[in-house]
Order: sequence, then C-alpha cells, then structure tokens
Amino acid sequence: MLTHLALCSHPNPKQVLIIGGGDGGVAREVVKHTAVETATICEIDEMVVKVAKQFLPQMAKGFESPKLNLHIGDGFEFMKQHQGEFDVIITDSSDPVGPAQSLFQKEYYTLISGALKPDGVLCSQGECIWIDLELITKMNKFCRELFPVVDYATMSVPSYTCGQIGAILCSKSPDISFRDPVRKLSEDEVKQMDLKYYNHDVHRAAFIVPQFVKQAFS
Repeated sequence: MLTHLALCSHPNPKQVLIIGGGDGGVAREVVKHTAVETATICEIDEMVVKVAKQFLPQMAKGFESPKLNLHIGDGFEFMKQHQGEFDVIITDSSDPVGPAQSLFQKEYYTLISGALKPDGVLCSQGECIWIDLELITKMNKFCRELFPVVDYATMSVPSYTCGQIGAILCSKSPDISFRDPVRKLSEDEVKQMDLKYYNHDVHRAAFIVPQFVKQAFS
C-alpha cells in the first residue's frame, strides 16, 4: 500500500527513492510499475538486506530488478546530496523508537521536500491510530506547514499492532489529490501485477478514517 498509494497518485513516477525498506518488499512493488525507470533503496543496515535475501526471498526478489539501485548509508545524508531528483519518496521505517525516531520529525520531512521534484509525492509509514494518534496528529500538523497537500491513509495489517497501520502522504503540487488517484489500475493490471490487497476502490477507501481521527486532524 505504501507503494501503490504514492505511485498511483503521481502522473509519471519515473524516479523513486525508498528510505529504509531493506527487506525488499516495497522495492518489489515499486518495480512492478511500468512508469518507474529507477528505484533507489537507501538502507542504513546492510545486514537487513542480507538476512532478507536469505530468509525472505519472496520479499527480497525486488532486489533482482535491473531498475533497482541499492545504497547502504544514512537517508538524511543521501537526500542532502540528491536534492530535487525524485518523483516519489517512500519511507518504510520501523516504529519511532531509537534511531528511527528521527524519521518522524519535521527536519526529516523538510529534507524529503528538498529531495523531491516540484510535483513530487512522499509516502511514509504513519503508525497506528489506536496507540499513536498524538504522534500522527503532530506529523499531520507539521507536514501541512511544509506541503500544500497532506492526507492520511489507513490499512489493515493483521501482523501489526492492533491490526492497523497508516501512511502519511504529502505532495509538493497543489494539483494532486490522493483520494482521487490520477493513475487508476485496471482489473487486468491488478492481476498482471499480482496485487493481493491494493486496487482502485481500496485506494479511495483508505482515506476514510474514524470520526475521532478526523476530529484530531481538524
């Protein structure tokens, strides 16, 4: 969902950057999109990649794509060195504890904004509404200070805490609407891409959140 929510909302996502995602799962989905020319993974821990290739081959098969570039290093430094280069940036991070805490701060989203092209889109792991609403509300607020379009999507993930996780989506272009994706995948495309969860209807429905979340964001 992190992949498809973002890529289907951008009219021509040629250059994609993935921060984190060392298991290869997001990369596997990114390279399925024919519009994507290059996908770059910036993963700080090389061991994550090695372990994923050994024990999670179905996730890690995205590393086999000729579209993929793997960079082992710090995402903050990488984006500082690659300003204005990416159509889409996806953050596939762990929870905001320890080193990953910096990926949920305004400074990080400011860096992402600089690394995106003028019509760029970002999608970041957005935590759980049932236990992290205060953090999500804070992120929503500072993202609105940085981007003209900001939205929050929710999805079911049985293996995650409370069975739910979200995504923060932001656009540098005021013309992009996440709730009405510009690229609608046909049924044939969904089957061809072997998508198990995502389709156009699920995309639109993901932005319907409970009343207490709407109130927190207002």
